[in-house]
Amino acid sequence: MTTDIVASMKEGPMRPVQVLAVTICVAINMIDGFDVLVMAFTASSIAAEWSLQPQSVGILLSSGLFGMAAGSLFLAPIADKIGRRNTILVCLIIISGGMLASAFTWSMSSLASARVVTGIGIGGMLASITTITAEYSSHKRQGFAISMVQSGYPVGATIGGTIAAFLIVAYGWRSVYVFGAACTVVMIPLVLKYLPESLEYLIERKPRNALEKVNQLLKKLGMDQIAELPASQRTGNAAGVGVLELVSAPLRTSTLLLWCAFFMVMLSFYFVLSWTPTLLTEAGLRAEQGISGGVLMNIGGVVGGVTLGYLTARFSRHRLTALYMVLCAVFMALFGLLDGNLGVMLVLGFVIGYFIFGSIIGVYSIAPNIYSTIVRNTGMGWAIGVGRFGGIIGPSAAGFLLAQGWTGAQCFYAFGIPLLIAMAAVLLLKAQQTPSLQPA
Repeated sequence: MTTDIVASMKEGPMRPVQVLAVTICVAINMIDGFDVLVMAFTASSIAAEWSLQPQSVGILLSSGLFGMAAGSLFLAPIADKIGRRNTILVCLIIISGGMLASAFTWSMSSLASARVVTGIGIGGMLASITTITAEYSSHKRQGFAISMVQSGYPVGATIGGTIAAFLIVAYGWRSVYVFGAACTVVMIPLVLKYLPESLEYLIERKPRNALEKVNQLLKKLGMDQIAELPASQRTGNAAGVGVLELVSAPLRTSTLLLWCAFFMVMLSFYFVLSWTPTLLTEAGLRAEQGISGGVLMNIGGVVGGVTLGYLTARFSRHRLTALYMVLCAVFMALFGLLDGNLGVMLVLGFVIGYFIFGSIIGVYSIAPNIYSTIVRNTGMGWAIGVGRFGGIIGPSAAGFLLAQGWTGAQCFYAFGIPLLIAMAAVLLLKAQQTPSLQPA
């Protein structure tokens, strides 16, 4: 009966309550987009104030990503016990606290610590909003809904970057973190009022007043109410058992390929997003112009993400994602070749943003379809967590290479290579998928 209720919700057009759930997740990811990239927007100002070397800046850029990896691996799984909505609320509180603390730091180590705390909240958040989006989306619109949620990231970064450029000039870099904390706090009452708990979670885990909450949701969905909750279809501890199932037959090969794709694409993704504003500044732009270049890249990301989401309803997600990856690597090489031509570099920044965001959104849209329902949430969280380690290594490695005398152009050449590896993993992943691995 559980399967019947969930299947009925996922058939036909999206109802208002489903659209509302996805919309709230888009808004949350917009805030996360700003909170993640706030370090990139303020890096030049912080480095100038504290006289930091490139390698130290790289550590700061990676510190939030380290927290995000921990959040994805260890915080996100609690959603299977306390609920998606409650986990999101916990994450919002952690993020707002970390952002506010960042505004009052006095050294590189204290700022890095605050960024780790912020990252833990963001890591747990991203897995939770991706899961609840997949659970509330109809089968037909699932790919597009996930793409829209992930596209909220560059939208938030674009809007936030524009505001950050103004705040830094007018009030200094600390004001940017205060602004981010305020925006995050505003989301807490909105989630409390408008974000419904996952229907599947309520049925499977049966928290207090679950039947009443299920019937309230069924009424909003235009479905018949029920007299009692159906028996759970899940056995054992899904969060614990699922981790082992991800690396056992027949999922092992698909899991490893997915982890490879996430790791490699995030390696390049966070290098591009973290270092482009700083490298543009070093190439001759003013600090606020360098931030504008990062904003332009995020605008390209919005267009690329929405376009890919639209195309996934018509073409293979795997082939589209692979195409985006190889084209991104090509344009990153062109960006390096034309280093010094600032006008062309800004245009290429938009194009790179288009393909790099499309690449990572493509991987996000592929992941839920690899696993059956019983391991899907755990599979998503662990894939994101493994990918975060690529995100940690990317900015730090770039900082190390620049400190060793590498040019920005050479870094762009080098960080195009992981995208080609990710492309191969995505194509192999398509070949590995069998009907037994499709969503239940």
